[in-house]
Amino acid sequence: MSDDEANEKLVAPADFDGPTSTRHCTDVFCLLILIAAWVVMTGVGLYAVGEGDYRLVLYPLDYDGNICGTDFKNDMTAYPNLLYVNSFSGGVCVDECPDLTNKTQDGVSDVHTLITYDGVWQPSSGGAQLPLDYVKVADYSNASDVMSCTDATCWDTEAYTSPYSPGVRLGYGYAFYAGTTYGVLGRCYMTTAALDRIEEQLNFEIASATEAASDLMGIGAVEDAYAFWNRVFADLWTARAYVLGFGFGVSLIVSSLYIFMLRLPFLLNTVVWGSIFLTIGMFFFGGYYAWNVATDWDEADPQTVEDTTITATTGAAIALWVVGVLLVVLTCCMRKAIQVALLCVKQAGRAVNNMILILTVPFLQAAALVAFFVVWSIYAVHLASLGEIVTKEVELDPSALTGEDLPEMDQGLIQPVHYRVFLFDEFITRCSYYLLFCLFWTANFIVAVGDMIVAIAVAKWFFARNKMTVGSWTVISSVRETVTYHLGTCAYGSLLVAIVQFIRYIIAKLQKKAKETQNKIAEYILCCCQCCFWCLERCLKFINKNAYIQTAIFSTSFCKSCRASFFLIFRNAARVGAVTYVSSAVLIIGKLFISAVTTGFAYIAITERLSDELFSVGGPVTITFLIAYWMSDFFMGVFDMAISTVLHCFIADEEMFGGNGSYADQHLKDYVDKHGAQR
Repeated sequence: MSDDEANEKLVAPADFDGPTSTRHCTDVFCLLILIAAWVVMTGVGLYAVGEGDYRLVLYPLDYDGNICGTDFKNDMTAYPNLLYVNSFSGGVCVDECPDLTNKTQDGVSDVHTLITYDGVWQPSSGGAQLPLDYVKVADYSNASDVMSCTDATCWDTEAYTSPYSPGVRLGYGYAFYAGTTYGVLGRCYMTTAALDRIEEQLNFEIASATEAASDLMGIGAVEDAYAFWNRVFADLWTARAYVLGFGFGVSLIVSSLYIFMLRLPFLLNTVVWGSIFLTIGMFFFGGYYAWNVATDWDEADPQTVEDTTITATTGAAIALWVVGVLLVVLTCCMRKAIQVALLCVKQAGRAVNNMILILTVPFLQAAALVAFFVVWSIYAVHLASLGEIVTKEVELDPSALTGEDLPEMDQGLIQPVHYRVFLFDEFITRCSYYLLFCLFWTANFIVAVGDMIVAIAVAKWFFARNKMTVGSWTVISSVRETVTYHLGTCAYGSLLVAIVQFIRYIIAKLQKKAKETQNKIAEYILCCCQCCFWCLERCLKFINKNAYIQTAIFSTSFCKSCRASFFLIFRNAARVGAVTYVSSAVLIIGKLFISAVTTGFAYIAITERLSDELFSVGGPVTITFLIAYWMSDFFMGVFDMAISTVLHCFIADEEMFGGNGSYADQHLKDYVDKHGAQR
C-alpha cells in the first residue's frame, strides 16, 4: 500500500447527486457460481431423496439394525419407540415408553424387572412388581445378536451384585432395570427420579461405571453431567410451548416495539437510557432472586433439593451480580460516549422513520432462510440415510468397573455387547461437506442481500437534499436494484465468509479428535487457529458491510468497493472506530433489554404454570433468553446497518465535497468531529 494510494480521497463523479441512478451488474460471475452451486446441491439432494429413506435418520435405530415404527428390516410398525438398554445407544423397540406411576411401590422403578436385548426378563427368585408383559418389547428371538439374561449373568442370586453382572455392567451391558421414562422424538429416556431410585435400591452409582468406562473407552461423561443434561432436556420438552412461544413470538413483538420507539427522535434518549438502567436492574434483581431461592433450598428441613442444584443456583446469582456490576462500570465510563452516540442512532432512526417499509427486510430474510433450510434439511436427512448400518462390538470386563477380580466361573459368562451405528463412505462424506458449505454460503448470501437493500435505501436517504421526499417506495426500488444489479456482489462477499466458516468447522472437528486422543499440543495449536479464523471472520464481515455500502453508492464491483471502503476507513480510522464501537454498544444494550424482558415474561409464565412439573426453570429460561437474543439481533441488524451506512456516507460526503459536506446534517458533523477528536 503506497502513501499516495492511502491518502487519495474519494472524488465525486461530475454529475453526482446521490447514489448513482445508472447502475450496472456487478460480479456476475460469482452469482453464476452460486447458482451452479445450488444446481449441484439440488442434484445431490435429488439423488439422496431417490436413494435414501428419511425414516432411517428420524426414526430410532435399535441394537439389531431395525428402525422402530417401520418395516425397514423386520416389521416394527407396532413398536414405534426405542427404549435404551445401555449407554452405547443400544436399545429395543417398544410400543410405548414405560410409565410406572401407580404400577410399583415407588411409582418409578422395578429392579426385579429388566429390559434386555431379548425382551423382558425377571429373576427366578421373584420380587417383581410388574407383570412380565407390562413393557411390550418387539420379538427379538431371531435377531443375529440377541443376548438373554439368566440368574447367573444378570442377577447372580443377590441384588447388590446385579449391577456389576456381565449382563447389566452398570449400564454398559445388554440389560437394564425397568423404570419410568419420558419420550422425545420416539426415544424413551429414563427419568432422573427413576435412575436415582434404582441406584438407591441396588447400592451402586452410575458414576463409578461411567468413570471406569471413560478410562476404558474414551467416554468423557460422568453421572453428574448425564443427570444434568437429562433434566435439562426433560424440562425443555415439558416447557417447549413456552420456550418457543416466548423465544420467537414474544421476542418478535418486543423487538418490533423497541425498534418502533427507537425511530421516534423524542423517545430515543428515554428508550436507550431506560433500557440501560432496566437491563442493569434486571441482572441485579435476578441475582437477588436466585440467591434467595438457593438460601431457602439450603435451609429447608428436610432438604428436598440436591446440593449440586443449590450450588449451581448460587453460582448463577453471583454471575448475575458480576455482570450487573460490569454494566454499571461500563455505563459510568462511557456515559458521555453513549450520549453523543445517540445522535448517530437518531440519524439512523430518522432514515428508518421515513422508510418504515425497511423494517420488513428482516422478515424477508427470515422467510428466505426458512425456505432454504426446509429444502436443505430434506436433502441432508435423506443423504444421512445413505449411510451403512454396521455392528459395533464392545469388549468390557466387569472387573474393570468394580475394581475387583470376579470369580473364575463368571469370566466365562462375559460376552461382547453389540449395537448398530451408521457409517458413511467417502462419497457420502464429501457430499455432506458440500451441503454444509452450501448452507454457510446461502445463509451469508441472504444476510448480505438484506444488508445491500438497507445500504441502498439509507444511502439514498442520506444524499437526498429534501429527505422528506424519501419514503417506503425507496425501499421497494432498493430491493429491485439489489436483485437486478448487485446479487453477484452479495455472492462474492458471502463466499469469503462461508469459506472461513467452513475452515472453522474443519478445525472444530480436528479439535474434537485431538481431545479424544488427549493430544494437548494439537489442542492448543488448533485452539489458536480457531481464534485466528474467528477474528478473520469478524474482520471480513466488517469489510463486507462497508463494501456493500460503497457498492450501494457508486455501483462498483466487490473488489473495487472493498479497496475504496478500506482506504476510506483507514483515512478516518479514529472517527469510524469510535462511532462504530459506541453505537454498537448502544445496540447491544437494546438486544439485552429485549432478551431480558422476554425472559422475564417467560419466567413468570413458566413458574406459574409448570413449576411443579420441572426440575428447574433454569434450562427453559436460559434457552428462551438465547432465542430472544438471536431474534433481537436479527431485527436490530437493520439499525446496525443503517448506522454504518449513515457514517460511511458522511465520511464519503466529507471527502468528496470538502470539509463543509454538501449533504451531511450539521449536528451529525459536529458529533463525529467532536467524538473523533476525543479519541
